[in-house]
Amino acid sequence: MPDQIPSPPINRVSLFGKTLREIEALVASQGWPKFTARQLTEWLYKKNVGAFEEMTNLSKKIRNELEEKFVLGISAPTSFQESIDGTKKYLFPTASNRFVESAYIPHEERKTLCVSSQVGCKMGCLFCMTGKQGFMAQLTSGEIVNQVRSLPERDILTNFVYMGMGEPFDNIEEVIKSLEVFTSVWGYALSPRRFTVSSIGVIPGMMEFLKRTEAHLAISLHSPFDEERKSLMPIQNVYPIHEVLENIKQWDFGLQRRVSFEYIMFNGVNDTSNHVNELARILHGISCRINLIRFHPIPHTPLAGSPDSVIFAFQEKLKAKGIITTIRSSRGLDIFAACGMLSTKALVKKQEEDF
Repeated sequence: MPDQIPSPPINRVSLFGKTLREIEALVASQGWPKFTARQLTEWLYKKNVGAFEEMTNLSKKIRNELEEKFVLGISAPTSFQESIDGTKKYLFPTASNRFVESAYIPHEERKTLCVSSQVGCKMGCLFCMTGKQGFMAQLTSGEIVNQVRSLPERDILTNFVYMGMGEPFDNIEEVIKSLEVFTSVWGYALSPRRFTVSSIGVIPGMMEFLKRTEAHLAISLHSPFDEERKSLMPIQNVYPIHEVLENIKQWDFGLQRRVSFEYIMFNGVNDTSNHVNELARILHGISCRINLIRFHPIPHTPLAGSPDSVIFAFQEKLKAKGIITTIRSSRGLDIFAACGMLSTKALVKKQEEDF
């Protein structure tokens, strides 16, 4: 575990996570040479420096001014838990004095990192532990990218999913900025096809995401029936799933960009043949896949996961309708696998200590 870098003082601006345009504007405001912007992005995103004094091609004067006015804005995880299956949950501090989680999920050749985009969440989905925290803060682009930058496994990661704490499209500008840092040639220069962003269907943010990025889209569906989906996901009252799907149907995803649908299986709730038929109806005309997900139990919920026999039968019925359907492996069941569990535990502990 790397040493934690202290949180930035309130009166100094964090550089990490800023785009090239933002750094160019910052450089101009300081009266530094124009080429300094490229030098800074090189140090921040290519060379992974831990201090301004390591930026040796900058003048001593500029390094001193950086030290006085700015901070890198990088912080290591405060703790982690490792599952017997190799999954790791990392807990990161935020500027809001809270915690967010990232999950490292190794599976054969794939090494996936699940990142968070908010501290807590305001969407209130019945099955989500993060939602039970309520909304506390938006993560900055730097706090999102830091979840990759400060991970011990960062150099072996193959895939990145925005499926951790929070609703990414409720923090759309910072999410898009973070994707720009990850995928631009001046940043980490990663292929956008290695990124998937998951949303419950916030349409304005979704359309901005589709227009301004090339990453894959995943929609949390969980029921094809309006009233049933409302009982699980209050967002259905604001952005009904049929409106989400209409916008998706009108978008040209091209040959390589994917759209998928996440479907948590709840016993006796959304796992019947009627659900299969309705899913096939509403998804007709969309080239997609459905990912079936086993429900990880959380405290104080009336929901229970469907038995494996029901999940496998549901998959076969969807396949028979011509829909590509996979069952996502359950990982990290012994380390607070459900999103929000680890950070909730840390938050409660901190509140008890503060009290």
